[in-house]
Amino acid sequence: MNQRILGYADRLSAAPGDSVAFKVSAPHTGKFDARLVRLICGDDSPQGPGFKADQITSAIDGSYPARRQEILAGSYVWVTARQPFELANFTLQAMIWPTLPGNGQAQSILGNFDAAQETGYALFLDAEGCLAFRAGANAPVSTGVKLLPRHWYEIFAIFDAGTGRVTVGHNAMLAYHGQQSAVAVTEMLPEPVGEGGRFLIAAWNDAKRATAHFNGKIDAPRVSSRALQPSQVARLRQLPLDLELAQFVVAAWDFSRGVSTVKVTDVSGNRHHGRTINLPTRAMTGWNWDASEFHWQKKTQHYGAIHFHDDDLYDCGWRTDFTLTVPDNMKSGVYCAHVTQQAPDGSTIEDYIPFFVRPPRGTATAPLALLIPTASYLAYANQQMVSSWWFDELSSCKFATLSEVDRYLEENEGFGMSVYDEHNDGSGVCYSSHLRPILNMRPKTDLWQFNADTHLTDWLEKKGIPYDVITDDDLHEEGVECLRPYRCVMTGTHPEYYSKTMLDALQTFTQGGGRLMYMGANGFYWRIAYHAGLPGVIEHRRAEDGMRAWFSEAGEYYMSFTGELSGLWVRNGRPPNTLVGNAFAAQGFINSVPYHRTPESRDPRVAFMFEGLEKDEVIGDFGTVGGGAAGWEIDRADLRLGTPPHALMVATATDFPDSYHWVNEEMNHTHSAVNGDTCPRVRCDMMFFETPNGGAVFSTGSISYAGSLAHDGYDNNVSRLTENVVKRFIDPASF
Repeated sequence: MNQRILGYADRLSAAPGDSVAFKVSAPHTGKFDARLVRLICGDDSPQGPGFKADQITSAIDGSYPARRQEILAGSYVWVTARQPFELANFTLQAMIWPTLPGNGQAQSILGNFDAAQETGYALFLDAEGCLAFRAGANAPVSTGVKLLPRHWYEIFAIFDAGTGRVTVGHNAMLAYHGQQSAVAVTEMLPEPVGEGGRFLIAAWNDAKRATAHFNGKIDAPRVSSRALQPSQVARLRQLPLDLELAQFVVAAWDFSRGVSTVKVTDVSGNRHHGRTINLPTRAMTGWNWDASEFHWQKKTQHYGAIHFHDDDLYDCGWRTDFTLTVPDNMKSGVYCAHVTQQAPDGSTIEDYIPFFVRPPRGTATAPLALLIPTASYLAYANQQMVSSWWFDELSSCKFATLSEVDRYLEENEGFGMSVYDEHNDGSGVCYSSHLRPILNMRPKTDLWQFNADTHLTDWLEKKGIPYDVITDDDLHEEGVECLRPYRCVMTGTHPEYYSKTMLDALQTFTQGGGRLMYMGANGFYWRIAYHAGLPGVIEHRRAEDGMRAWFSEAGEYYMSFTGELSGLWVRNGRPPNTLVGNAFAAQGFINSVPYHRTPESRDPRVAFMFEGLEKDEVIGDFGTVGGGAAGWEIDRADLRLGTPPHALMVATATDFPDSYHWVNEEMNHTHSAVNGDTCPRVRCDMMFFETPNGGAVFSTGSISYAGSLAHDGYDNNVSRLTENVVKRFIDPASF
C-alpha cells in the first residue's frame, strides 16, 4: 500500500451512545496518530471555499501502534462442516461457465488442496485455461484443451486410490463444428494425495489464505465416495439425485437455496454446508437455464449458479485500532477520524475516515435534516471509470485525466470496486460495501458525491442554519419514522441510488406535509437493495435501459438480496417526477450554465423564493463546478412522467453545448438530435410545488447547483434564493 495510510469505520451512521470502530493500515513501522474532526468543507480546490474542519477533543485522540493490514480479495465457498472429507476413492464434478480461462493463473474449482503444504487435491483450470487435477506433490494432470470462455462445461475428476489412477475430463454443453465436445485423460499418480486443508469451492488453500480464485459460474458441484464411470457423472447433475448413485454422494451443493444469504446448502443429507466469502454474485442463471423464466424466485432450479470473481470484496476484516463511543453531547454532523503518520523522509501522510453523527433516534435538534446519500456513495465507491471505461472520453467529451486517487487504485489492486466497474472477467459489479477503505469518499478529492456534498454543510454552517445529519442507511432501516421529527429534509447533490423503503419514506413524508429540498440531479434514478443480514452493503443490477456502465445478462435482472427487479426506477413504475417534479434529462462534464427565470416565477405562490432578486436576474452564472449553477447532470420536468400539473417551473437552463448528451432511455431511435445544441429535451428545470397537508417540494435539477453557493463570499443570488427556500420550508405555516 504505497506510502499511504488507509482506514475505514465499521459503520457510517452513529447516534449518541453508539460505538464506531476504526481499522487502520499504516505503511511504516512505529506509530500513527489519530484525532477527531468535524468536517465543514472538503473542497480544497483553488476556486473553492477552502478546506474547513474543526478539531474536536475526544477519547480517540492519541498515538497507536502502526501495522499493515492486508486486503484479501476474491470470492469462494468455504465448506464449514466440522468433519472433513476422508475419502480414499472419490469423484469431483461440477458444471462451470469460465470467464477468464487462460489468464496465466491457476483457478481452482473445488477441492481441499493446500498449495503451501502440497497436500490434498483440487480440480482446477491451469494457467493455459485447460481443465486439470492436482493432488499432493504430483504433477498436475491436464486435458491439454483450453476451455472456451462463457460456455457451459460439465467437468469431473475421478480418482481410484487402489490403482492411483485419475481421470480428468469435460463435456462441452454446446458443441461447435470443429470442437471436441468431450475430452478425458487418464494418468497414474505416483505420490499420495495427502490430507489437505479446508474444502473450498472457487479457490484453494495457501496455508490459512485462499488463493487461485476461479472466475466464472459454478453450478451443481458434487463429491462422491466412489470412482464413478465418466458416463455416470451426468446422472448427478440434476436434483433430486439419481437414486442408484445417491448412496455414493457425500456432498451435493444446491446454490439455488439460500440465495439471499451467505449460506451454501448441501442437499446430500450429510450436512457439508458452507458459506460464501466476499460475496460472489448469486441469483445467476445456471447451466440448465432455458429462458422460460426470468425471475430466479419463480424457477429456482434454473438459478443454481454462483458467479465468482478474483476481485470480489465485501469486508476487509481488518482488526480494530481504536473505537469511539459517540458522546451524548456530540453535535450532529459529518465527522472524520484524521489519521496521520510520519514517513521516513519526514513528510506526513494522512487519511480522513468519514462517519456521520445523527441525533438520538426518534428525536431532532433542528427543524432541517440533511439527508446524506450514503447509498450513492457506495455505488461510486472506488470507481475506476476514468481508466477502465473505453467510452469515458466519448461520454464526457474531454481527455481523461487521472487524479491521485485514480492513480493509486490503478497501481494498487484489491480495494473492491463500484457498481460502475466491471470485474476482471468483464462482468458487472453488483455489490458494493463500505467495509473497506473508500478513497473517493474523502475530503480533498474530486467534487463529486461526498466531497461535493460538503458545499452544502459549508453553506449551512456559514449561514448559521441549524441542521441535523441523517443518512440513507438510517432512512432504509427506519423508513418514514426517520424523517418525522423534521419539517424539512434537504438531499445531497446526487441522491441517485434508492431502495424501495427509502423512496416510500420520502413519498410518505412529502404527502404528509413534510418539505423536501432536492439539491441535485439524477436523483432517485436506480433501484437498489440492502442486505437484510449483512451490514454496509448494497446490490444493484444494470437492467432495463438507462445511462449504464454495463449490461446485466439476460435472466439476471432481479436482485439476489430481495428478489426485486432492479434497474431504473422509471422502469419500475416510479418515475422521480412524481416525487420531485423532474427527472434525469442529460449529462455533460465540461461546463455549467446559468438559469433564467420563467414567467411562472412571478406567481405569488413563489414570491418568497425570489425576495431580494431582480425580476429578470440571471441566476448562477458562476460556480465551482463547471462555472455555473446548472450542469454536470441535469433534470427536466415532464407531465407525461408524473410531474404534478400544478408544479411551477420557476427557472430553466437551456444553453448547453453539444457535450451534453440526452439520456438514452427516452430515445425511440438513435439519431443526431441528442445533444445540447440540437435536442430541446436537454434542459435543466428548477421546480416548486405544494404537497398535501401543507407540504412542498423544491428541486434544483442540477448537480452543479451547490457549487455556486459560496461564490462571492456566499453573497450571491443562488445563496439568497436557497436561503429563502430553507427559511420558508422550516416555517411551520402550511403552504
